[in-house]
Amino acid sequence: MNQTVKPSSHPQAKANINEKAKKSFSVQEYGGRIAIDGVQIVELKRFNDDGGAITELGRLDSGLHKQLPGFECRQVNYSEVEPEAVKAYHLHHRQTDVWYVPPCDKLLLVLHDCRKGSSTEGQTMRFVLGDGKDRIVRIPPGVAHGTKNLAPTTGRIIYMVDVQFSPDPVECDEGRLPWDFLGAEIWDVVKG
Repeated sequence: MNQTVKPSSHPQAKANINEKAKKSFSVQEYGGRIAIDGVQIVELKRFNDDGGAITELGRLDSGLHKQLPGFECRQVNYSEVEPEAVKAYHLHHRQTDVWYVPPCDKLLLVLHDCRKGSSTEGQTMRFVLGDGKDRIVRIPPGVAHGTKNLAPTTGRIIYMVDVQFSPDPVECDEGRLPWDFLGAEIWDVVKG
């Protein structure tokens, strides 16, 4: 859900409320989220029965992910994030990430387009993964990404990449930006 608000000139602000309330009145925006070019969110199907559930994260044909055209899976990783921890920001020049957070976890994902000349250069997306939903998110190269665990338990991320990790400084495609690159407040829970 997008957390932006409309200005106090909204028609509902003219309701029978006092002037102080009218000046501060806003309406939460429930419409579409601002998108970054190349970021793709795919809703997944969860199949439940008496004994549990299964979610298909993707079908691969020779490494190609059928739900994410052009994405070839070269490595699958598992990561854990402690409660309240912020892990940010990762930035890749060649690598595409595809993230999945189990529905029983709740992680805030922040994406920022650092690609020079991109149609969405400088754009930021901020949304929750997990929290009862099954979906995957494609994060293209040049889009900085980080997460904060909003749950009181360890959060988990299963992610696929199209470039195998190399610790060799010449071949390594994983760089970092400071956790507060977009300001420390980006990690605050939105109040209201």
